[in-house]
Amino acid sequence: MKKVILKGLIGLSLSELAYAADNATLDEVIVTATRTPQQQESVIADVSVITAEEIKRGGQSSLIELLQRQPGIEINNNGGAGKTSGIFMRGTNTGHTLVLIDGVRVQSATAGTTTFENIPIQQIDRIEIVRGPLTSLYGQDAIGGVIQIFTKKGVDGFNPYANLGFGAYDTTLAEAGLRGKHNDTAYAVNVSANKTNGFSALDTRNPNLNDNDGYRNLAVTGSLSHTIVEGHEVGLTLMHSKGRTRYDNRFNIDATSPAFNPAFSDHADIEQHTYSLFSKNQITSNWHSTLRISQGFDESVNYAALGPFTSESRSLFRTKQDQLNWQNDITLPVGVLTLMYDKLEDKVNSTTAYNNTKRTNEGYVASYVANIGAHTIQASAREDHNSSFGNNVTGGLGYGYNINNAWRITGSYGSAFKAPTFNDLFFPDSFGFATSNPNLKPEKSDNVEASLRYRDDTSSASLTAYENKIRDLIILDSAFVPANLNKAKIRGVTLAASQRWESLDIGGSIDIQSPRDDTTDNMLVRRANRHGQFNLGYTVQDWRFGTELVTSSARYNDSANTLRMGGYTIFNMTAQYKIHRDWTVQARANNIFDKNYRLALDGNPATTGFAYNTPGANLFVNIRYEPK
Repeated sequence: MKKVILKGLIGLSLSELAYAADNATLDEVIVTATRTPQQQESVIADVSVITAEEIKRGGQSSLIELLQRQPGIEINNNGGAGKTSGIFMRGTNTGHTLVLIDGVRVQSATAGTTTFENIPIQQIDRIEIVRGPLTSLYGQDAIGGVIQIFTKKGVDGFNPYANLGFGAYDTTLAEAGLRGKHNDTAYAVNVSANKTNGFSALDTRNPNLNDNDGYRNLAVTGSLSHTIVEGHEVGLTLMHSKGRTRYDNRFNIDATSPAFNPAFSDHADIEQHTYSLFSKNQITSNWHSTLRISQGFDESVNYAALGPFTSESRSLFRTKQDQLNWQNDITLPVGVLTLMYDKLEDKVNSTTAYNNTKRTNEGYVASYVANIGAHTIQASAREDHNSSFGNNVTGGLGYGYNINNAWRITGSYGSAFKAPTFNDLFFPDSFGFATSNPNLKPEKSDNVEASLRYRDDTSSASLTAYENKIRDLIILDSAFVPANLNKAKIRGVTLAASQRWESLDIGGSIDIQSPRDDTTDNMLVRRANRHGQFNLGYTVQDWRFGTELVTSSARYNDSANTLRMGGYTIFNMTAQYKIHRDWTVQARANNIFDKNYRLALDGNPATTGFAYNTPGANLFVNIRYEPK
């Protein structure tokens, strides 16, 4: 019976061409696509917005689960909440997407990725997703796109709120905050705490591993801004997130191993911080300046078993990213010219003795955006000077044309690069053998895309086709030393649409892609040829009901394409009831058919490896207080 229902719902979603995840309204303002405010209908790039209401309905969902329900995004996860996680945007690598929190980079310079698993969605007010290369605006790492997270800021009035929830796997969640504005000063402070006992990260019956690998997190965000006089504002933002996660170590199961210690639970402490000071100044009637000084901080401390007589080994990896950005937007008779200076200084502190622990990058940007009647033009150029790998020049060019009030076509080209990580460049030798390569070049890409879009007051649809050629990909050579040896070509089509009626809304997307290694023609690791998502919501009086579908075809866990992970489809359901004007009860049921599926493997499960577990059927209920 379950299979019949499953096939029927999949057929329905595909026959409807999976109406899309583009929930922005016609007057939605987007800032990430060009670094300047733009009405969404005039944006050339392929963008999505996750609104505050969608985030509230996320319940206990992780950030990557929230992102998975957007076009062009696949995810991986190593066994539940708080475990190593990543996203693949348009089939690119996990390190090919730049993540910003309130405009600030926060990532590991050693691993080259963002710690998605430790960014709680309770602190987030809005997310803008831009698919496609944006290195010419933001610098290194934006080969696949940019995700900008906006935390909760001050709003008019005095607005306290609180939320308390409980769910499966002994999950608890509490959050509270205050957002307000008094005269010319806006303020916000938000605190969240969540804890879950989780489940075994690895799928195994071994009693030394088959335990609950829990996670806990405490996070706070805050902001304060003051308008000195009209056109002149100063302010600060901060985000602090601290978590502890337990994980399974498959090498701590053999009683004959010197590392064996069945009484020890491997775990990691993980932290992310961002701090930012800004000054926004309307210097003349046509010159607006924004100066931002900020820091991103990423730290992981791993504690692993080190034998029966030594309690643990400790490994520290800490990154500080000091950032300076001065952006000048000059309004011309036609269009806006942006001139910008961007400085990034990476500093690494670790128990590993890296050969170099610091590098600096300076970027110089010029971009231009103009809306001329039915035409939109966008052009950008950037030159980066890096102390580790020299100079890099990137650029972007886009054009959009409004056929009429509803239909629009766009086309664009963009080049991008990904900086080699400190692990690639500066990891110390092991037993006299090199394990890193200080002569590495950045990974580089060239992307072209075109789209056809439709939008009116209640519906939207888009068809986007793209080709991204990536060269100088870093892989291990025959001596297990990083080298620029590989190439990839990713071609794809994204179909997205949405429709709203008075009480019913429907949406979704389908991605058909070919993320392949150009040398072997094999599929890139953990990426599918087809994936999609579908959502439906129905509102009646004080009730709202929703259903979600996420589906993917098969993927491979290795570059040789021998370790296959089967395709999957999972269903979620949501319900919301407004008890009172200020009180709302919400419920979320995830994976309601208890699908057993895989997002990642640890080694080969047929020999000595294991599959990472994913959540089974689970329920979460919360009550929210938010005075209107």
